[in-house]
Amino acid sequence: MTRNTAILATLIVYKLVLVAIGFWAARRTRSAEDYYLGGRGLGPWVAALSASASSSSAWTLLGVSGFAWASGVSAIWLFPACVGGFVINWYLLAPRLQLLAGRRGAITVTEVLAGPRGTPHRAAVMAVGSGVVLLFLTLYVASQFQGAGKTFAEVFEMDPIVAVLVGSAIVVAYTLIGGFWAVSVTDTLQGLIMAATSLVLPVAALAAVGGFGELFGGLSAVPVEGFANPFQNFGFVSGVGFVLGLMGIGLGYPGQPHVVNRFMALRRGAHEIRVARAVALAWAAMVYAGMILLGLCGRLLLPALADREVVFLAAADTLFPPVVAGVMVAAVLSAIMSTADSQLLVAASALTQDLGVAGDDSRATLRWSRVVVLALSVFAVLAALFGPKQIFSPVLVAWSALGAVFGPLLLVTVFRGPVPPRQTLLAMVTGLLLVVLGALGSRYLVGGSTWGPVLERVLPFAAALAVAMWPATKRSSSG
Repeated sequence: MTRNTAILATLIVYKLVLVAIGFWAARRTRSAEDYYLGGRGLGPWVAALSASASSSSAWTLLGVSGFAWASGVSAIWLFPACVGGFVINWYLLAPRLQLLAGRRGAITVTEVLAGPRGTPHRAAVMAVGSGVVLLFLTLYVASQFQGAGKTFAEVFEMDPIVAVLVGSAIVVAYTLIGGFWAVSVTDTLQGLIMAATSLVLPVAALAAVGGFGELFGGLSAVPVEGFANPFQNFGFVSGVGFVLGLMGIGLGYPGQPHVVNRFMALRRGAHEIRVARAVALAWAAMVYAGMILLGLCGRLLLPALADREVVFLAAADTLFPPVVAGVMVAAVLSAIMSTADSQLLVAASALTQDLGVAGDDSRATLRWSRVVVLALSVFAVLAALFGPKQIFSPVLVAWSALGAVFGPLLLVTVFRGPVPPRQTLLAMVTGLLLVVLGALGSRYLVGGSTWGPVLERVLPFAAALAVAMWPATKRSSSG
C-alpha cells in the first residue's frame, strides 16, 4: 500500500465516523438550547476534551512545533502561557460561569454579559458583542478551512480549490446536522487523537535523536545565535518584553466564546467541574509539551526544512509507516476541524440568539440556526478561496480581540457581579480598539521589537479589565 493510499483510507474512515456522529446527534437536537448547548447536559470528559480541542487549532500542532523548530529553547515559554490559559479558564471562570449561565438561562456569552431582558442598553451590548463574534469567528473559520485545504493539497497534491471544498464540506456536514452534540462529541474524538499524536510523535522523535542528553548537546551546536538560550540572548528589557508577549497568549483563553460555552453546557455539580478540570489540564500539558519537544527534536532530525510549520508532517513521514502517518495527518485535520465547527456554531448563535433573527419560536429558531450555519459556511469558504493568501496571519489578532472584548468582562461578572451596561460597552470597545491599534503598532511602529506583542495582547486585556472593574469596585466600596 502506498503512502497516499494509506493516508486516504485512514482519512475516509475517520470522516465517515464524524458524519455518522452528526446523524446520531441530530436525534438529540430538538430545540435551540440543544443545538447550541446540548441541553446543558455535557459530561465532564466530553466538556473538557471538546473545549480543549476547540481552543487548539492547527496552530497548536503546526505552529507551536514550527516555532520551537525555528526559535529553539525560548519556545518553552509557550508552555506556561498556554497551559496558564487553561488554568484561568478551569479554575477561575468555569465553575462560576456554569452556575451564572444556568441561573439566567443564557445560551451565549453575549447574553451573559448583556444581562436579562429589560436591562438598560441590553440591545446595544448584544449588537456590539454579536458583531465582534460574527466578524472574528467567521474570519477564523475561513482560516481553518484554508488550513484544511492546504493540508489536503500538500498531502495529496490536490488542486487548492478542490482541497478547500473537501476540507470544509465535512465540517459543515456534521455541524449542520447535529449541532452542539455533534460538535462536542466529534471534538472529543479529535481531542483524543491530538493527545495521542502529541505523545507518540515527540517520543519517537526524541528516541531518534538519542535521548535528552543528545538533544541538549545538539541544540547547543545549532548555528543560530541564542538558539539554546531561553531568552534568545536578548537583553533584560527585551527579554522581559519577549516573555510577556508570549504570556499574553494565555490571557486570550477566557474570552473565546467557542471554548467557554462548554462551561455553560457542562452538567451541574462540583464533581463534574473537578473531573473536567483535571482532564483538560492533563491534555494541555501533554499537547503543548509534546509539540515543543517535537520542534526541538525536529531541528536536529530535519534541519533543512524550507517551511518550519511542516516539521510535524515531515517528522510523521520520516518516523512512521504510511498508516500511522495517516493518523498523524488526521490529527492535524482534527485540530483544524475541532476549532472551525465550534466557531461556526457560536457565530450562528450570534445571529439567531443574540440578534433575534429567528424570533422566539423554538422550532423556527432551530431551522434558522441550520440555515445560518450553512450561510456562514459559504461565506467562510469564499473567504478561504478568494481572500488574502496570508489568511492565517489575522488568526492571532482575532484570538487577542475576542480575548480582550469578552475575557475581562466575563471574569469581572462572575466574580464581582454584573458590570453596568455603559461600562460593558466601553470595556468592549476599549479592548477591541487597543488590539487593532496594538497589531498595527507592533507591525509598523515597533516592527522587530519584542514589545510589539505586549501592545497587541497584554495591554488591551489589562485596559479592558480596568474599565470593567471600575464600576464593580465603586459599587462594592459604597456598600
